Amino acid sequence: MNSRIGNCFLNRNCVCRRIVEIGSIRFLVPRQHPESLSRRNVMTVHSRISSLSNLIASKYWCSQWTDFNRQLSSRSGTTMNIFDRTMKRKQKKWAASLQDADKYDYLRNEVGSRVADRVYDIARTFPLALDIGSGRSHIAEHLSKEVVECLFLTEISDNALRQTRKIEIPTHCFQADEEFLPFKENTFDLVVSSLSLHWINDLPGALRQIHQVLKPDGVFIGAMVGGETLYELRCSLQLAELEREGGFSPHVSPYTAVTDLGNLLGQAGFNMLTVDIDDIQVLYPGILEVMKDLQGMGESNCAWNRKSLLHRDTILAAAAIYQEMYGNEDGSIPATFEILYMIGWKPHDSQAKPLKRGSANVSFADLSKIGQPATKDKS
Repeated sequence: MNSRIGNCFLNRNCVCRRIVEIGSIRFLVPRQHPESLSRRNVMTVHSRISSLSNLIASKYWCSQWTDFNRQLSSRSGTTMNIFDRTMKRKQKKWAASLQDADKYDYLRNEVGSRVADRVYDIARTFPLALDIGSGRSHIAEHLSKEVVECLFLTEISDNALRQTRKIEIPTHCFQADEEFLPFKENTFDLVVSSLSLHWINDLPGALRQIHQVLKPDGVFIGAMVGGETLYELRCSLQLAELEREGGFSPHVSPYTAVTDLGNLLGQAGFNMLTVDIDDIQVLYPGILEVMKDLQGMGESNCAWNRKSLLHRDTILAAAAIYQEMYGNEDGSIPATFEILYMIGWKPHDSQAKPLKRGSANVSFADLSKIGQPATKDKS
């Protein structure tokens, strides 16, 4: 199994990586965080997994490897830098360290189960699968070993990986950034992701990397937050700031529109695309509870242009506007989460292909006659 793990990584992977073992779970920790090396059971690559020792013989160091991957994944060599990825890592780490962290997993568990349902819809067994942004195994806990034989979990937060739930599928956990996947080409039969891709700066590049690590005829099944998510909170905060402060700042992260998702998947090289939407509405007592739960999920805004402070008067005004515009008769307020689900396949010769243009032998005008009784000739 160790050789199988070693073969999944790029031969030119960054030299500044270590392997931390907690029980039977191993994951990568960047060396630039020296506090992580002071924990118990820390070991180098050479000490336990000899098959990974070739990762040390690399000409790319941390900054060079990041720049190389960034140029590889982006269209023109530059990437729009919308989100502060360091801040997002800190937010997820803080959320995972809460003693009652499971209390805030209701949305991730629900979306994870719906992603797993889409995996079950495919009549196939996947020998090797990858979960990007796995959290605490929100998808994996709904899968069985009859469908997925071996599962790799990656997450930007090491705290979340340490709290992965026990499942029947053999799993291997690795700390890795969703923007830079450290795996070789044509490795996985299945890649899944749930509520993680909406925090990526270079989404087209990330989709191309997912396409790259998939085997031919492999499938990617993902879920991400859509553009209409939390529109109630966004409108309430904007109106309150306009009233109390004479202008407004973005407090809710920008999200991908569903109209763009299909184009992004097609540009990444996927075919046989499926994109659908679910609106999940959650009821809260008030606006403070909405913001508290978002913080507990690790879903606070991390855009560079975010405003770090909300005045008390603005929050009170936003609460009143929220209740007036969207409140229910019982005093609760709704928060809408638009979830975009996507399925894309890596091309393979065995897949069904469209017929050549002009080869149809049935006219669209005849479609309305299908199922109608044949008329007899009265003459």
